[in-house]
Amino acid sequence: MHAIRNARTARTVLIRRAALTAAAVTAAALTLSACGSDGGKTDDAAPSGKPSATAGASAGKHNAADVTFAREMIPHHRQAVAMADLAATRAGSADVKALAATIKKAQDPEITTMSGWLKSWGEKVPRDQDMAGMHGGTHGMEGTDGMAGMDHGGAKAMPGMMSAQEMATMKNATGKAFDAQFLKLMVKHHQGAVEMAGTERKQGAYGPAKKLAGDIITAQNAEIARMRKLLG
Repeated sequence: MHAIRNARTARTVLIRRAALTAAAVTAAALTLSACGSDGGKTDDAAPSGKPSATAGASAGKHNAADVTFAREMIPHHRQAVAMADLAATRAGSADVKALAATIKKAQDPEITTMSGWLKSWGEKVPRDQDMAGMHGGTHGMEGTDGMAGMDHGGAKAMPGMMSAQEMATMKNATGKAFDAQFLKLMVKHHQGAVEMAGTERKQGAYGPAKKLAGDIITAQNAEIARMRKLLG
C-alpha cells in the first residue's frame, strides 16, 4: 500500500511540475511578445534621421518673393555670364580674364538651379535666348509684363543691369580699355545682385533660395573688393 501511495504521490508531483513549467513558458512567451510590440512602437516614435513629411513640406514652401528672386536673378546672371564671355577674348589683363572665368563658373550652375525651382513651382522660366536679343530691347521673359531687369523705358529695371549701350561699348573695347570698362560695370552689376539677394534674405520663404542669396552676397562682395583693387 505504501508503495502504491508513494507512486501516486510522485506522479502527482510530476504532473504539477509539468503544469508549472508550461505556465512559466507561456508567461515568458507573452512577456517577450509584449516587449517586441513595445519595441516596435518605440522605434516608430524615435527620430529616424530623415526629415518627416511635415518638415519636408515646411522646407519646400515658397512665396512670391522667392519667385521674383529666381525670375529676376536668372537674367541678371545671364548678363554677367555674357560679360564674362566678352572678357575671355577682349581683356588685356590675365587677372581680369581669371575673374571673368570665376564669375561664369559660379553663375552658370546657379542659373540652372533657379530654373529648376521655377519649373517645380509651376512658374515660367525666362527664356535662354540669344544674348544679343537681351541687350537689344527684348529680354525674353515669358509671362511677365514688360522686360524686367533691362533699361527699356518704363519697365522696372533690376539693380545693376547694363543697358544695351553699355554692353555695346564694352563689346567694342579691347585691352586696357576693356579691362577698365568691364571692372567698372561688373562692380555695379554685382552691387545690384547683392541688393536683390538681400531682399530675398529678408522676404523669401524657401530655404534653398535664401541660402543661395546668402552665398551670392558673400561671393559677390568678395569679388567687388577684388575688382576695386584691380581698378586701383
